[in-house]
Amino acid sequence: MLDAHANKCNNFCMSERFSLTAQNRLIISGLLLSTALIVFIAIFAVFNIQKILKQGYQSFGEGISKTLAIESVEQIKDLPLNEAEKSLKSHAEMLLAGHNDIVLIEYRDNDGNVLYSTKSDTDKKNKKPAITVSSPLIISDNNDVYGSVTVGLSGNVVSKITSTTRISLLFVFTVVWFVFALVVLINTYLITRELKMLQNGVKKITTGQFGYKLESREVSQEVQELFKAFNDMSNKLHLYEEQNIDRIMLERNKFESVLMSIANGVVVCDDNDNVVLVNNHAQDLLEVTEEQFLNTKIQNYIDTSENYCFKEKIEEFKDTPLDIIEKKPIEFNINVDNRVIKSVMSPMFTGNRDYVGYIIVLIDMTKEAEMDKMRSDFISNVSHELRTPVTVLRSYIDTLYNYGNEFDYDTQKEFIGTINQEIIRLQSMVNDILDFSRMESNAPMEKSLNNILEVVEDCVNQVSVLAKEHKLTISVSKEENIPDFMFNYNGIQRALTNFLSNAIKYSPDESVIDVKVKNLSNTNEVEVSVTDRGCGIAPEHLKKIFDRFYRVENNVHSVKGTGLGLHLVKTTIEKYHGGKIYVNSEVGKGSTFGFILPVNIETDAEKIS
Repeated sequence: MLDAHANKCNNFCMSERFSLTAQNRLIISGLLLSTALIVFIAIFAVFNIQKILKQGYQSFGEGISKTLAIESVEQIKDLPLNEAEKSLKSHAEMLLAGHNDIVLIEYRDNDGNVLYSTKSDTDKKNKKPAITVSSPLIISDNNDVYGSVTVGLSGNVVSKITSTTRISLLFVFTVVWFVFALVVLINTYLITRELKMLQNGVKKITTGQFGYKLESREVSQEVQELFKAFNDMSNKLHLYEEQNIDRIMLERNKFESVLMSIANGVVVCDDNDNVVLVNNHAQDLLEVTEEQFLNTKIQNYIDTSENYCFKEKIEEFKDTPLDIIEKKPIEFNINVDNRVIKSVMSPMFTGNRDYVGYIIVLIDMTKEAEMDKMRSDFISNVSHELRTPVTVLRSYIDTLYNYGNEFDYDTQKEFIGTINQEIIRLQSMVNDILDFSRMESNAPMEKSLNNILEVVEDCVNQVSVLAKEHKLTISVSKEENIPDFMFNYNGIQRALTNFLSNAIKYSPDESVIDVKVKNLSNTNEVEVSVTDRGCGIAPEHLKKIFDRFYRVENNVHSVKGTGLGLHLVKTTIEKYHGGKIYVNSEVGKGSTFGFILPVNIETDAEKIS
């Protein structure tokens, strides 16, 4: 979203720069056009003024010529010819001397003969008349034409006036052009400054500085309205950003809270394989800290075997189409510090179905792997354990069947005793398996009002024969004030028998097994314990001793069995009776197994599912 917004703003800024260039071009074109128009007007004005001046100068020359003709006629009308010529010469010289603009005066008679002319003097002085005007010499009394007079004007006045006019007009038009250009440039600068202010404001908005305001005190009225609209928009964006950020932060906090509280490990990566989020459980499983893992490439993670455990699967993930991998995420296992971790990799999309990365869910499968191994070992052990008594039974029964008549009574009794022990052993294993199956299926266990001391006595009697075979002594210490309470007789009996059987198996010959029954009146509970003087149990086995299928093997002894006995005891005591089971052991000194049962359970028969 932010990238799209930035692109829009950049496009806007680019369009503004393009418009500003077009405006400059328009201004330059206007200046050139106005300059051409001013030059044209100036030239047109100068030519018109010159034309008018020439016309006026022509009229001025005609006036001088006519005046001179009248004056000359008045002077020579009564004079003889030779006197008349002198008079005309004298008058012409006086006129030339008194008027600088007249450079030529020439008199002619009716026949065209020159009576007097200053042309030679004019040629000497290199003065050529610009305008020549002729007027007839008419005698007013009888309207006779005496001749003509020609006046030549130098045109200096016209030239000076034209030059002065041209300079004045050029100066005026130049000043006007400069003023116009200055006004245009100042106006352009002001407009450009306002546009730059607006462009800077747009850049601020583009970079996320919502709420930025433009100062509108020194701008035009129209732009003030634009700036006001911009400031209103910026303020609204700022308010929207605050509301949106609060909402986003709330949603993010919710998402992170949910993510952190997930029991499984979760690693979130972007589309560039950078780790952007990892919950606490994932840190524990991968044995990394958040600082070490965030913003790193997930492919660079190395497990305890120094293998890039994610690299190959991520390449497979990227080579698989998203629609396929979305329906069937990639699953694989990694090993970290003797733990088996199942990893499930699936793509991550936005609400618009845009791919943004992937999520790796980490599930600790160590216990499940161990259980699978235990289950496999259990099947193997059970198969072996069942085959042994079956083989013994078949051998002994086949021998008795075919050769029984050849054996004496004692031998037959010995064979039958062995068969009986193997049947008991086989029955015990089958019972363990059946009890395990029943408890795993949450079958109910009926309770009734019973006496715990009777259970202890029955169990001791059941194992007394086995104890005598190993020359063991079972010492029972019990309190007589223990009340009757609700429990399943057979279940507790099997639990205590298991404790006693294990104690006999692991006790050295001619040792003592202590059985104690206590009334814990302070907590309204009953405690039953069995202590042997066997080899004891190592600390690393104590935490798993009650797990199903778990068996302790060492160099001192290797006892046959299914590995379900203690697990069934724990389930019976804790799940079905709400009690507690414990074990205390020290290697080389012996072990104490016991359980504690509450005596305040409801008196009605109870079924636990």
